Amino acid sequence: MLGLVAAALIAISLYTDWLQPLRERVAGFVAPFYWITGAPERVGDWAGEQLRTREELLEENSRLKRQLLLLEQRSQLLAAVKAENTQLKELMNSAEMVDERVLVAQIIGVSPDPLEHVLLIDKGRDDGVDLGTPIMDASGLLGQVIEAGDSSSRVLLITDASHAIPVQVLRNSVRAVAEGTGDLYRLKLRHLANTSDIREGDLLLSSGLGGRFPAGYPVGEVISVQRDPGRAFAEAEVQPRGRMNRSRFVLAVIAERDDGLGTE
Repeated sequence: MLGLVAAALIAISLYTDWLQPLRERVAGFVAPFYWITGAPERVGDWAGEQLRTREELLEENSRLKRQLLLLEQRSQLLAAVKAENTQLKELMNSAEMVDERVLVAQIIGVSPDPLEHVLLIDKGRDDGVDLGTPIMDASGLLGQVIEAGDSSSRVLLITDASHAIPVQVLRNSVRAVAEGTGDLYRLKLRHLANTSDIREGDLLLSSGLGGRFPAGYPVGEVISVQRDPGRAFAEAEVQPRGRMNRSRFVLAVIAERDDGLGTE
């Protein structure tokens, strides 16, 4: 009704000005009703805008999560490549100190038997690797090849319970035999005379006796010595210098030998 009245007043005001004050009052009175009648449409527009904004935010959030995941993956790959490059540089530095010819090999397998410390490397007879070839990393000796195929070889670590290597103390050249214990972090020096001049902190090097391992390469560090007056011999625990379960690349020491090879 108010709308009809307002429309009538507007139509009359087209031909005369005497209703102008009344028209202005009526327009001011009717304006809130126009605003109220348009409210549902405005609410619908606002809700639709909010819904679109929320969907856009969710979509953007999902996209950013995917980008973050890709960046994290690339970061991990870069970290792995950086670690490999560091290890290769360390190997190259070690290779410069080795008199014999050396070959960089990659570890491609590990024995699933926890009692057998055996690795598989990607170099074999075709590359010059043969039975008994010493294997080392940037820190020290790891083991020796016990089976050489055409393109891969099995390596027995010096920590294997069946392995033994002649060593000597860097400080005073006292000789001993370092035996594997089945523990990747421990070697044993057994049957030492109680008067042997071996102490904690001594660095053990390969002695070269037996012709299997080159002389002068780090084997391990003495971490404890047990001397019992009631026993005929002393024993010492040794921590290997080589990173038995952390190296990915190793060096195969290809030495020229004229005589036959025996197993130490």
